[in-house]
Amino acid sequence: EGAVRDHCADRGMEVRPVKAADGRARSRVGNGPLGPGDPLGSDDPQQIGPYRLVSLLGQGGMARVYFGLSPTNRAVAVKVILPHLARDPVFVEGFRREVKAARKVNGAYTPSVVGAGPDDVPPWLATLYVRGPSLKEAVPKQPFPEIAIWRLVGGLVEALQDIHEHLVHRDLKPRNILLDPDGPRVIDFGISAALDEFRTTPGRP
Repeated sequence: EGAVRDHCADRGMEVRPVKAADGRARSRVGNGPLGPGDPLGSDDPQQIGPYRLVSLLGQGGMARVYFGLSPTNRAVAVKVILPHLARDPVFVEGFRREVKAARKVNGAYTPSVVGAGPDDVPPWLATLYVRGPSLKEAVPKQPFPEIAIWRLVGGLVEALQDIHEHLVHRDLKPRNILLDPDGPRVIDFGISAALDEFRTTPGRP
């Protein structure tokens, strides 16, 4: 926990105690509504690959996303496939191909892939952590000045150009656009394509 506190202090982030569902105190890493999420639950892993998981950033229909630290305290976002999909060979094969494609995307406005375990149980993908709200979270809070809108549009165009050299995003939406201080970051282009392939496999509903 000391390493987590040091990492967060260097970045102006607060570590504060909270109570989990079982009543025990846990540390929550965050700086208000833009902090990296909620305490780990009893069913959450503590470690994925070389990354120590610190908190839960969110969960969708395919995966849980965790805030984690590398052995050198580099902040990462680790996406871990949910158990029912991890047992499906069709989905896992699609995820494996998309991880391979995602590694090739190396643009200024996409978070870099720093690690992956497509053949692990459960499969996972780690990218550099982007500290900032999603576009969905930011828009209702305050109007964007014109210069910020043009910067956002320019970053999104460049990000999609980089992504579409290797794969089709298929799930671009405000929730998948993170607003880093130095420009937008487009996320979730790999897993969304794997899900689309999973859904269109013959014989599946």
